[in-house]
Amino acid sequence: MAANKQQGFSFGLFLLGLTAACAGVSCFSIGIGKVILLLGIVVLLASLWQFFKIKPLEGKIALGSQPAGMKLVGVVVTLLGWVVVLFGLHLTPNVGGRMVAAIVGLIVSLVGVLVILPSACNKNAIWKA
Repeated sequence: MAANKQQGFSFGLFLLGLTAACAGVSCFSIGIGKVILLLGIVVLLASLWQFFKIKPLEGKIALGSQPAGMKLVGVVVTLLGWVVVLFGLHLTPNVGGRMVAAIVGLIVSLVGVLVILPSACNKNAIWKA
């Protein structure tokens, strides 16, 4: 989860702040819940500050620049698959038609996630240089 001591500390602080913020939201109606929520948000902000401080120490990233248009097409195809599922459920009242629409939408989404997005990310991969 963390490559060095600073990242581990920041990640631990993040988890502590997130847990405290969630506990504060769940107990917001009582007085101590508001205090816990505020304390959790402060700890979350401190962890994010730590993350930004150690960001320059990470070094060169493993991927080169990737084509934004192709990544956008992959995201659009993935979302289109879910739109097919959602609208397909309203097109027909019978279960068979809904199942076919759900399967077609799932296949379209999987093509976006498993075919288009990886090919976009591998277009200018560092190992191809």
